[in-house]
Amino acid sequence: MAVYKRSYKSYAGPMTAEWSRFWIIPRFAWAGLFKQRLLTILYVICFFYPLGAALVIYFNSNMSFLRQYVPVPDKLLDIGNSFFFAFTTVQSGLGFILTALIGPGLISPDLMNNALPLYFCRPLSRTGYVVGKMTVIAALLSLITWIPGLMLFGLQASLADQAWWNANAYLAGSIFFSSLLWIMVISVMALALSAWVKWKVVAGGLMLVVMFVGAALGEMVREIARSDMGRYLDLGYNMARVWSSMFRIVEDTGSITLEESIAVVLAYSAVCVLLLMKKVRAFEVVR
Repeated sequence: MAVYKRSYKSYAGPMTAEWSRFWIIPRFAWAGLFKQRLLTILYVICFFYPLGAALVIYFNSNMSFLRQYVPVPDKLLDIGNSFFFAFTTVQSGLGFILTALIGPGLISPDLMNNALPLYFCRPLSRTGYVVGKMTVIAALLSLITWIPGLMLFGLQASLADQAWWNANAYLAGSIFFSSLLWIMVISVMALALSAWVKWKVVAGGLMLVVMFVGAALGEMVREIARSDMGRYLDLGYNMARVWSSMFRIVEDTGSITLEESIAVVLAYSAVCVLLLMKKVRAFEVVR
């Protein structure tokens, strides 16, 4: 349109609230993710364990029904902190595999195609962009971790007596906060690797390297130096240490304290955030 006609007018329609603009990113990302058959199959598999746990909880509280057909004890197992700790561990492991498939492809295509200036020339901040990408992972992982975990807790609470509730009410917070912490840590890790590694397969492999090679190096240092300091390299160990405290499970942790494990988890997260924000910007310096 020619400038001299002076007929151009800026958009005067309704504006989206600034805090909710990041939702446009996960909305389109989710639509593309589930076009992948492997990812869809894996995501469905992630619901098998919660379904099985729900059946165990139900039959555990209704053993009289089973006793009509087969001789069974009064209870199948004790539903308590160990049960929900195992549930959180299994679902978080599946969530990690899911993130290794999803995360590497979230930012690398934008960087490879120089699309970040197109994002940031619109009313979307860097924080909004990162939060939008994290929401893609966080929402999917929430549906297989703390949401079914709290549903299982509610089912058990409705079938158990008041004494069980008085002794185990804290587990609701343990399920929620342990899952939320894990989701935040692996989300920023996946996005940081996606921002620095352009090949999705390599970035996904590096997530496995951080977890498993870090654990192997930690054990190697521990055996050679006869010191638990090597476990500072093991993110999975330190996360499990934090979870054990949340679920009030007593275990032999060596010389690594809870405060040190929390510091290791926060340090990993801080490094990932710094690496991520260094890459996510509207311009690139080319030497």
